Amino acid sequence: MDIEQRFQRITDFIEARLTPLFDPANGKDHGFGMDDTSRALRALRYTVQAASAVKGLVEKRESSPELRPVVDQALEHNWDVLRSAARMWEDHEEFQKEFKAHSWDVVGV
Repeated sequence: MDIEQRFQRITDFIEARLTPLFDPANGKDHGFGMDDTSRALRALRYTVQAASAVKGLVEKRESSPELRPVVDQALEHNWDVLRSAARMWEDHEEFQKEFKAHSWDVVGV
């Protein structure tokens, strides 16, 4: 499995946990209000979206060897962000052991 696939799998797992929290049945503002819960939900979703945006990084890693150390560091950081979020649901039946992998195992530095 390549780096992008691993990032996509962990992102899909986290998004599957977050999406229902924005359902109208779960509150009057559905995660879009100005209450602290809505703000926290949006902050988490934005963080996950930012950390999962690795497509260009993976391409740069291969095409620009001089940038590889910086790209690897960015990929490692992004994986650690996603891994930390995913581990909040470590007891969930769809949680995969691969979501616990350390960044150096995913990026292959």
